[in-house]
Amino acid sequence: MFTGIVEELGEVVAVTELPGDARRLEIAAPSVIVDSGLGDSIAVNGVCLTVAQRGDGTFAADVMRETLVRSSLRDVHPGTRVNLERPVTLATRLGGHLVQGHVDGTGTLLSRQHAEHWDVVRISLPAPLARYVVEKGSIAVDGVSLTVVDTGSDAQGHWFSVSLIPTTLEATTLGTREAGDVINLEVDVIAKYVERLAEFGVGA
Repeated sequence: MFTGIVEELGEVVAVTELPGDARRLEIAAPSVIVDSGLGDSIAVNGVCLTVAQRGDGTFAADVMRETLVRSSLRDVHPGTRVNLERPVTLATRLGGHLVQGHVDGTGTLLSRQHAEHWDVVRISLPAPLARYVVEKGSIAVDGVSLTVVDTGSDAQGHWFSVSLIPTTLEATTLGTREAGDVINLEVDVIAKYVERLAEFGVGA
C-alpha cells in the first residue's frame, strides 16, 4: 500500500526482454533502495513492483505481460525518468490517499495550461473508469496522489483535470509530461468497493 507521495525521481538504466512477454527493468534509485531488500515493493510510476535484484544504488524488477498491457511501463527505455515510492508503514503519515499500486488503466495527457504558480493538466479517462472519478476526489496519476479539479466529456471521450503545484512539477515526472504522453491511472479503491457492495444490496 502506498500514499501517492513521490519520494524520488529515478531513472531506467536498462530494459531486458524475458521469456513469456515479460521484461526486467533496472532503475537507478539511490534513495529508496537504501532500506529496501529483495522481495520488497516499490511503486514505479504508480505500479507496484517487487525488488528482484539490488545493485549499487539500483534495483531490478520484473514486469509481467499483464502489467505491460495495462500500464505505460511498456514504453519505458533507458533514460526514462520514473516516480518512485516505498510502501507505507504503520508509522507513516498518510499524506496523499490510499494507493494500491494496481493501475486501472492509462490516459493520455490532452493539454496543460500554465499559470504563474501552477499548471492545470487535462487527461483523458477510459470510459469504464469515468464513474469512479469525481470532482474534488482523489486519483493517482503516474503514482502521484492528486485532487480532481473537474471532470467532463466531449466528442473525444471522458476527461478530468488536475492542478500541479510547484513541488509536484519539480519533484515528479508530471513536470515534464507533454500532450500525447500516456499516463498511468489508479482510481480510488474505496469507490470500487462501494460499487461492489451496492451490487449485492445493503445487508445482503
